[in-house]
Amino acid sequence: MVNHFNEFANLCFERFGNRIKYWITFNNPWSMAVEGYETGEHAPGLRLQGTGAYRAAHHIIKAHAKVWHTYDTQWRGKQKGLVGISLSGDWGEPVDISNQKDIEAAERYVQFYLGWFATPVFHGDYPQVMKDFIGRKSVQQGLGTSRLPTFSPQEKSYIKGTCDFLGIGHFTTRYITQKNHPSGRSSSSSYFSDRDLAELVDPRWPDPGSEWLYSVPWGFRRLLNFVKTQYGNPMIYVTENGVSEKMLCTELCDDWRIQYYKDYINEMLKDPLTSHMEMVTEIVVPTVCTLSILLSAIFLMFLLRRRN
Repeated sequence: MVNHFNEFANLCFERFGNRIKYWITFNNPWSMAVEGYETGEHAPGLRLQGTGAYRAAHHIIKAHAKVWHTYDTQWRGKQKGLVGISLSGDWGEPVDISNQKDIEAAERYVQFYLGWFATPVFHGDYPQVMKDFIGRKSVQQGLGTSRLPTFSPQEKSYIKGTCDFLGIGHFTTRYITQKNHPSGRSSSSSYFSDRDLAELVDPRWPDPGSEWLYSVPWGFRRLLNFVKTQYGNPMIYVTENGVSEKMLCTELCDDWRIQYYKDYINEMLKDPLTSHMEMVTEIVVPTVCTLSILLSAIFLMFLLRRRN
């Protein structure tokens, strides 16, 4: 399939490359892998839990890399175009920012989602946390090798850096907390249970037009900062973002969608200082206030004990 996809892409470069300067090899490969080969919701409708999605993703990544190299060696010089990939990713925020387990679970959520594809493309291999968790659970299930496929040293070198720009499809955010899923010989494995986490939403978030889609603009900014930090500040194009209708209308009623776009675009446009100050306001200030209250209480108890 890697070679078939490369032949198709090469034909596209040949026929359309004189007009097209930006190429996306795959859009939302997470959905292709998980919903096509894990849950069976989408074509080809396979339910190969714990293995299918990982194997599909492995070949998607290799196909992407081969197409990038084909363009780089055969077409870039004369067509002057760019080749990237478009990845979907929700942001994961720790439920308790003072709980290390929740912090690690939130990081794991993003790595199993966006990092699954972005880390190989930029760094040559899967996120370490994926290799650790899936490998450990595979051993506990009595398997001889990890259910997560491995890249050879030659493949790692071949895949690394095959991204001229990164497309980001982002819609919403989840609160994440640690949740241990059993992984003994008798338990069934899956992509979702491999992550050992639970997803939550805040009831104060604006009501969704779709049951899965909540408007959480600040999560978009944090995802962009994550990409910048993890992958060396790549060129980013927002390839997917939007919201479904909040209610059925007989006339045009787009206030919900307008507000969603306004809030998300504003987060995208903020400079790093603004983002940093918001983080200080949202996280550091409440934490300092809490510590001040605790210290004051301890000091008062100390004074009362001395008087007694």
